[in-house]
Amino acid sequence: MDILNALLTPLEEHPGLLILAQLALLVAAIGTASVLTRVLLLRGIGRILRASPTQWDDALLGRGVIARLANVVPALVAYYGIVLVDGLPEVAVIVMRSVASAYVVLTLALAVSQALNAINDVYVQRNPDRAAVRPIKGYIQLLKLVIAIIAGILIIASLFDRDPLVLLSGLGAMTAVLLLVFKDTLLSLVASVQLSNNDMLRVGDWIEIPDLMADGDVVDISLHTVKVQNWDKTITTIPTWKLIDGSFKNWRGMFESGGRRIKRALYLDQGSVRFLTDDERQELCRFALIDGYLERKQAELEDYNRMLLAGGKDPVNTRRVTNLGTFRAYVEAYVKAHPGINTEMTNMVRQLAPGPSGIPLELYCFTKSTEWAVHEAVQADIFDHLLAILPEFGLRVFQQPAGTDVTAAAEALAPARSQTA
Repeated sequence: MDILNALLTPLEEHPGLLILAQLALLVAAIGTASVLTRVLLLRGIGRILRASPTQWDDALLGRGVIARLANVVPALVAYYGIVLVDGLPEVAVIVMRSVASAYVVLTLALAVSQALNAINDVYVQRNPDRAAVRPIKGYIQLLKLVIAIIAGILIIASLFDRDPLVLLSGLGAMTAVLLLVFKDTLLSLVASVQLSNNDMLRVGDWIEIPDLMADGDVVDISLHTVKVQNWDKTITTIPTWKLIDGSFKNWRGMFESGGRRIKRALYLDQGSVRFLTDDERQELCRFALIDGYLERKQAELEDYNRMLLAGGKDPVNTRRVTNLGTFRAYVEAYVKAHPGINTEMTNMVRQLAPGPSGIPLELYCFTKSTEWAVHEAVQADIFDHLLAILPEFGLRVFQQPAGTDVTAAAEALAPARSQTA
């Protein structure tokens, strides 16, 4: 201080130069404080933390929490050093101290915000499975919003030299406005709590919301939005509150069940359905999957028909085996014997109501694998076989006539017309 006084004493006769010299010294002190803080303090703390690395150390350093806190030191030097500048107008001192205090508040708010992000990072690293089920990102964002509001009030109070309590009391009159401004935030907060507590949504879930053009995996859940990566690799961003405002389909239950449903029908030509002759029935006994069925069915029908004829009934009332019923039994046996089908879940072949497109014979079962590609491969393998084996039972698939069918019919009729002519 004696050295500084000796240097500044000759300038007392020139007030303007004295003020400039003192400001220059203050700027130098601020710069020195900044350099010392960053070079010595930050590097020293960084070396200490790296000597015994933990998840918290990596998170705090990675998010730059300590680096932001270091910015407080130069601001404090400016806040307390400005009053030492002699001859500076009081207004300038007040403005400088207000700006410095506002900067300190802003820096601390940013540091706390990054610290909250570090907490979320550590939570995800330590408990990845729990973080997928119970993400805290929404709550972190809510805390950051509260911190931002408080910091904003303190910054305004510092800049305008007002009591923060006065500003806070004025917020009561603005409650209606705040509710309107933060309507989506409040709705999203309620939605996040419900989604988390009821375990309705997790990161990695496949959800489907046709109205919002979302069909894919959830990649991020935050306070305001949920991001869904669709199967075409596009991203759909959905407001969080929309998920409880309407309904959505979550396919997680399918993956957890251990089976993926097959629900598809073969449309059979009704005109191809008929009774089997004895020779045809004997011929179908070569299929190992239904030889036992045919024997049991034949014994059952013979007993029934014997009692019917003994009662003097007309033979037209006797029961016979149909090709459609036999084919249905074959499909049931084939599906149960297929290695890709989960036999512990619902497994049936049912005949639906006939219509203009024929008789729907629907296959309802579940594959062992829930992977999309494997499921489709098993489903295609089953229906490839059924379509190929269908003529063995005297059945035909129903389909609309194609152009080649019309051409073939016209060519078949052409000779007959020429002979008639």
